[in-house]
Amino acid sequence: MSASITTFDLGWSTPEGQPVFTHLNLGFNAERVGIVGRNGVGKTSLLRVLSGDLEPTSGKVVGSGSIAVLRQIVQVAPGETIADLFGIAADLAVLRKAEAGQATMEELAEVDWTLEARATSALARVGLDAGPDSLLARLSGGQRTRAAMAGALLAAPDFLMLDEPSNNLDREGRAALLDLLASWRAGAIIVSHDRELLETMDAIVEMTSLGATRYGGNWTQYRERKAIELAAAHHDLEVAERQMTEIARKAQVAVERKQRRDAAGSRKGARGDMPRIVAGARKQRAENTGGENVRLAQRQQAEASAAAIAAREQIEMLETMAVALAPTGLPPGKIVLALRDVSGGYDPSAPLLRGVSFTLTGPERVALAGPNGSGKTTLLALVTGRLEPFSGTILRGSRMAMLDQTAGILDPSLSIAENFQALNPGTDDFTCRSALAKFQFRAAASLQEVATLSGGQMLRAGLACILGSPAPPELLILDEPTNHLDLDSIAAIEAGLAAFDGALLVVSHDEAFLDAIGVSRRIELGGTPAR
Repeated sequence: MSASITTFDLGWSTPEGQPVFTHLNLGFNAERVGIVGRNGVGKTSLLRVLSGDLEPTSGKVVGSGSIAVLRQIVQVAPGETIADLFGIAADLAVLRKAEAGQATMEELAEVDWTLEARATSALARVGLDAGPDSLLARLSGGQRTRAAMAGALLAAPDFLMLDEPSNNLDREGRAALLDLLASWRAGAIIVSHDRELLETMDAIVEMTSLGATRYGGNWTQYRERKAIELAAAHHDLEVAERQMTEIARKAQVAVERKQRRDAAGSRKGARGDMPRIVAGARKQRAENTGGENVRLAQRQQAEASAAAIAAREQIEMLETMAVALAPTGLPPGKIVLALRDVSGGYDPSAPLLRGVSFTLTGPERVALAGPNGSGKTTLLALVTGRLEPFSGTILRGSRMAMLDQTAGILDPSLSIAENFQALNPGTDDFTCRSALAKFQFRAAASLQEVATLSGGQMLRAGLACILGSPAPPELLILDEPTNHLDLDSIAAIEAGLAAFDGALLVVSHDEAFLDAIGVSRRIELGGTPAR
């Protein structure tokens, strides 16, 4: 019997009793399933419940087969090795004792003679030039992720669970991850916002505050289905609005008809043409009929209004934002930024960057590319003046602003509106609220304290404060803006940047994001000097 995982009416709440998700009924087999949804809907919590790290609050998980979890490795102990990460350090020590002729008979009976070769092969398969004894502390974040991928290969589980596996991976690391999943024949359940990765899925599970829905096929097929749902919601809204208009028209016609009949009856009664008892009966029937008509019209109006509200909510959930921004006024031929033979870093005796030269002219959209450790973030620090170059010159020819994945330009103790006014001194309250509304911070939402925002909300707020300015910067610099964001937030940010007519300098490994914002040139770091 093949391995499987099935959830029955599954729910999980925080220790404080706050429900995160409820009533999930899902099934997983030997397939690759991507889990998507907005930040906070419980994607990571679901993975932890499926893997057994968390106990469900309600319902149950029924499964067969082994599970391996690939987690993001943030902190490591000073002496921790890849063998420790794999959980094979003790077995490897026994193997080496056996190879040296020092193992006991009991140890010889348990020794795995192929262990080291299999571990080395797994590391090579993910493109990591390291051995089981390599220290994790000496690996970059992306290399540690690759090591964790190799550990999953070594374990050969029936189900592999991955939480945002492509974060912090350079292009080589992302290619290794895609190759791993392309050849994976067991089950894989993957939380991700990486559209390139989601294109390789066999199914997509979308989590919302209402539950979880499974869509067969990859990311493109999922989006096609969502586009159909959006078109249907627009159609439903149009029908509901037409019904509301027609009901209101008919109600007005009925009111006017009744007023004419009442006026005619009053004139007859005044002339004495109708017996009083007959007139009274007609009046009673008219009032009863009028009351029924009013109640019918009210019920129809309520139903049409409810349908319109439901359709609007569905549209708001499915549709990305569209914004109109103030123009930067950047001339096409203006030199925005120029670096001439720049060297820099943190140690003058060992510069991280050497001989970097390039020029941005007009509203160019340029990506800084290169493997992890090649100096992309260091170069941004030089461009923005947070670091001084060891040699060479930097010409900053335009107003610029930088937004990193933590939205460091924002003061977490202030509200979004207060941050906007602090970053755009002299703007009035109307300008502030209008600008923030374009980025979906309407009314009370603009008064939220930045410290309470999710990662996606925080980055969107930073973008609103920069691009919503009456005089936006001519050069916007972005450092890994899509890390840790949900897909709706990425879509919102792409929409904002698509409306920006200035220059962009971007560090990102998200190829779909770079394509969406119209990057037309890449500057490669690492190896030969950048030009």
